Amino acid sequence: MQHIVEFTYTGTMNVTEENVQDILKVADYLNMCCIVQACHVFLEEHLRPENCIGIWHLTTVHSPAFKQRVYHYILLHFGELVFTSEFTQLTVQELLRILDDDVLYVRDERVVFEAVIHWISLHFSHRIRYIYDLMAKVRLALLSLDYITTKVLTSRYVQCDMQTVTMAHEAIRIIDHISAKTSDVSGFRELIARPRLPKVALLALGGCRRGKPTNYIEAYDKRADRWVTLSNILEQPRSYHGIVFLDGYVYCIGGCNENECFRSVHRFHLRTGTWEEVAPMDMRRCYVSVTVFQGCIYALGGSDGRHSLRTCECYTPEDNQWTWIASMLKVRRDASSTVFHNKIYICGGCSGINSQRTAEYYDRATNQWTLISPMISRRSGIAVFAYGDHIYAAGGYNGQRRLRSVEAYNPRIKSWHTFASMLSARSNFAIEVVDDRVYAVGGINILSKDTSVEYYDMNTKKWTPCSEMGIIRKGLGCCVVSGVPNLADYLFSRDSLPSIYAEESEDDLF
Repeated sequence: MQHIVEFTYTGTMNVTEENVQDILKVADYLNMCCIVQACHVFLEEHLRPENCIGIWHLTTVHSPAFKQRVYHYILLHFGELVFTSEFTQLTVQELLRILDDDVLYVRDERVVFEAVIHWISLHFSHRIRYIYDLMAKVRLALLSLDYITTKVLTSRYVQCDMQTVTMAHEAIRIIDHISAKTSDVSGFRELIARPRLPKVALLALGGCRRGKPTNYIEAYDKRADRWVTLSNILEQPRSYHGIVFLDGYVYCIGGCNENECFRSVHRFHLRTGTWEEVAPMDMRRCYVSVTVFQGCIYALGGSDGRHSLRTCECYTPEDNQWTWIASMLKVRRDASSTVFHNKIYICGGCSGINSQRTAEYYDRATNQWTLISPMISRRSGIAVFAYGDHIYAAGGYNGQRRLRSVEAYNPRIKSWHTFASMLSARSNFAIEVVDDRVYAVGGINILSKDTSVEYYDMNTKKWTPCSEMGIIRKGLGCCVVSGVPNLADYLFSRDSLPSIYAEESEDDLF
């Protein structure tokens, strides 16, 4: 109350971790909205797995928007908060709500099963009665057969309830059925086999379709292995452009249509689903390479429609302004870039005559470019990404044929070595890293359609085909989007997945 009274006279208040809860309670009781809002801002800035459940309980019916933001934080950090002291404070109703939510983000459904067991073990005699209700929220059919057999069915908590044991055996039958299907089955709409929503989505925008630029957008849902067509909401058809994601916006940079090369830049606001034009680049750039570094967007090289370029520009969103940076040492169009160890690396491309082996990096601190060891192969229409301690260069065109080879650069020894080749030779495609997978999307592909997509799993060490895009496209742009509250709008609807019961009727599964 002392803080509240002082605020009414001075208009200032020192909110700390020690007093924020008490101040919020009193301010909410007295309907002092400005103080309540200030407390919410403070608490949101200090959200951690160790305190998010307590803050969720602190919020009231008078602040549903803030309560929902805290709940969303719990869903995204569930795996980290399970073993905090606050986890035991969850009621069974609250835990059931969390486990039931498709948005609950866990790297593996094992986290959910182990969370249920841990929560029950904290007060076994009282909580064991809820074992079936809680286990019914676990997506058991997303676990492996080995895990169900060795961990789930052998758990003394599961063995306390025969309905739960039966449910685990049902999950085994569903897994066997999915494995036996000749067509890909990524899950069912029923909860036991319903894939949760991923934390990120992979967006593919624009590109060239049957010789003409397109304005279509598709989003890839990794958990459901499905592409979703978002309709032609890109304002202008374009191909050979740059795409990046920054601070909730997808930026579409340069590119060309059938008649002209663009300097325009548009950005898509994922929360509102609307486009707006921002400051254009100083030069027209198609076949441009773009990347994000330290909150800025870099447009490197490309072509102005007549000449290949080595000039580079940097866009600062806060100022809505492009500025020149040092030009590259080599002329490059159809190259690809990535950020690695606080430097921007760009590889390959075409000088206007020949595909190149050269690669170089940009140091923002000195505003200088430096050449590194050349790649093993010449590559234009290349795709470059960074993962772990290496930079990877995939595919492209060497002047004679399209490549499926991949090579990796080790900056420690300053040399390139061969890496696992893609399944298909392709150029003018997009590549993005999602968790531990590297997705190669579309492009000019001599062995299959330009809709083909494959991924390399860094754990299994192999390339695997996955669901194809619905639209043929080369010279497209891709980016990974995350951290937006309405991400589900860009993912495959779980209610549109097939039903287990339809499968049962068709195949006499059970």
